[in-house]
Amino acid sequence: MNVILVDDHALVRAGISNLINQIDGFQVVGEASNNADALELVRQHRPEVLVADITIGEQSGLDLLAPVAQASPLTRVVILSMHASEELVAEALQLGAAAYLLKESAPGELQIALQAVARGDSYLSPAVSKKMIDRFVRPKTVADKPLGLLTPRQQQILTMIANRKSTKEIAYELDLSEKTIAAHRAQIMERTGVRDLVGLVLFAVKHGLVKKPG
Repeated sequence: MNVILVDDHALVRAGISNLINQIDGFQVVGEASNNADALELVRQHRPEVLVADITIGEQSGLDLLAPVAQASPLTRVVILSMHASEELVAEALQLGAAAYLLKESAPGELQIALQAVARGDSYLSPAVSKKMIDRFVRPKTVADKPLGLLTPRQQQILTMIANRKSTKEIAYELDLSEKTIAAHRAQIMERTGVRDLVGLVLFAVKHGLVKKPG
C-alpha cells in the first residue's frame, strides 16, 4: 500500500513516516507540508492511502478530502488530529474520511488504523468512538444544535476568538477583565470538546459564527 503523508512539521512527518514504513505492506512514497503539494502527489502516485493532519499551517486537512476523492477515487484518507471534538469527527466522516486517529494514540494504533483502511473498513480512535456514541444517544436537540451548549456571551466571545482577536482586545471591547475572558474561553473549550485555538476557529466556521478564511 502506497501512502502519502501530509503534515506541516518536518520532524513529525519523519516520525510518522518511520512508523508507517515499519508496517508490513505499507510504504510512504511522498510527503507534503501543504494541501497543494499533497494534491499534486496524489495525482502523481494515486496512493491507496493519504494520511493528513487536520491542521496544516493555516489550512485544514479536511479541505483535502473532496479534491482527493475527485483526483484519485480509490485513495482512502486517514485524518490525524489533536481534537476529539465529535463535531470535527462528524465533519471528517461526512466529507469521506476513512479513519480519524488522535495524535495522542499509541504507535500501534496507527498500524491498526492503516490495516483497517486497507481492508476497506473505517477506524476511529477509541476516545473518538465514545464521543460519537454519546453524540447519537444524547437528546437530539443537543446533538442537532451544538451552539446551544454555549451561552449567548460565550458564542459572542467564540466569534471574536475566531476573528483572531486577542484576549486583551476582547476584554476591552466587552468591558470585561482578561481573567473573565480566559474563564469563558476555558468553558467554551470544555463544552465543545475543543483543545486549542485552531479547533475553536474550525468549530466557529462549521457552525456559521464566522466565514471560512479564503
